Parts: sequence; C-alpha cells; structure tokens
Amino acid sequence: MQDQAFEILEETPIYRGFFRLSRFRLRHTLFAGGWSDSIERELFHRTSCVAVVPYDPWRDRVVLLEQFRIGAVRDGGNPWLVEVIAGAVEEGENADEVAHREAREEAGCDLKELIRLYEFFTTPGGSSERLTLYCGILDSAGLGGIHGLVEEGEDIRVSVSPFDEAWGLVQSGRIESGIPIIGLQWLAMNRDSLRRRYGG
Repeated sequence: MQDQAFEILEETPIYRGFFRLSRFRLRHTLFAGGWSDSIERELFHRTSCVAVVPYDPWRDRVVLLEQFRIGAVRDGGNPWLVEVIAGAVEEGENADEVAHREAREEAGCDLKELIRLYEFFTTPGGSSERLTLYCGILDSAGLGGIHGLVEEGEDIRVSVSPFDEAWGLVQSGRIESGIPIIGLQWLAMNRDSLRRRYGG
C-alpha cells in the first residue's frame, strides 16, 4: 500500500471577513494507486472550537441553550436550535479556558470540573473546524434565564432539564445539531457512573 499524500496546486482567497473562505486546486493519491486528477474544493476556515455538555450529577439535570442559528433558516424548520455551551478558541487561549469562559458568557454558570470527551472535525467536507467536546460538572441550582454577550448579538435562553427530558429531545428529533447529540449520547452511556462518582 502506497503512502497517502496530497499536493496543493493553487489556493485562492474568496472571502475575508469574520470568517474566511478559500478555493483550493489540488490532487491526492488514490487507494488503487497513482494520483487523482486536479480537483477544486472550497474551504471554510474556522478556528478550533469547544463545546460543553453541562451536567449536574447531584440533581441529574442538564443545562441546555436555545438560540437562533443562520444555518437552519433554509430548510423550513425552526432556526432556534437547542444546543449546549460552545465557542471558538481565541488567540492565546487553550480549550479548557474557553470552556470556562463560554460557560459564564452563554449560561451564567461556573463549571466545577471538566471531563474531556472527544476531539473531532465537525464538517470536514468543507470546513476546517476541529472541536473539543467536554462534559462540564456543575451545580444547576438557580440557573436559567436569558444570557449571551450583547456586543456579539447573542440572545440565548438557558433552561435546566431533568436528564430524561433532555434525552427525550434527542430521541424525538427536537435537538437537530450534531454536537449536543454526541454529547448527550455520551452522557446517556456514562450518567450512572458520574452519579456514583459525585454522590448523586
């Protein structure tokens, strides 16, 4: 089996703003041997990101966020998606720091502990975004309400749900974003051990 390799023949900037978009002309090795023809692909450049499933093991509660998402406006559904805490890693930050910062900004909560679950590409067919997913242990007492940074146009409704209700949102299809689905699936598999570990 030959080594896998690729060659970027040309990179053309298409857009430079809050996000960046580039067009690549490239070729790569083939599983059957040899090289592909030259192909063109657009790439949406995105910094590394972080997401946190906020879980209270003492009360068996999950903190969920709901906010408007532009990516969901064209399919005829509801663009106010149920999600978990998430944000981009800014220059000089590490993923753990972003998790704590975004928890305060988006949900008004402080995380007692972070459990790192996975690192993965979210949509590698067209985006460079790589995400670190955590479970964040917290005390959910008194949480809820409207949060987010006004200067960033955030309008986030925060609610606290029993785990069974949150899991029901996954099973019914009400949660349509991949990151909270992955995080809540992990929690469904590990919830009992977390409750034993923290005395819930």
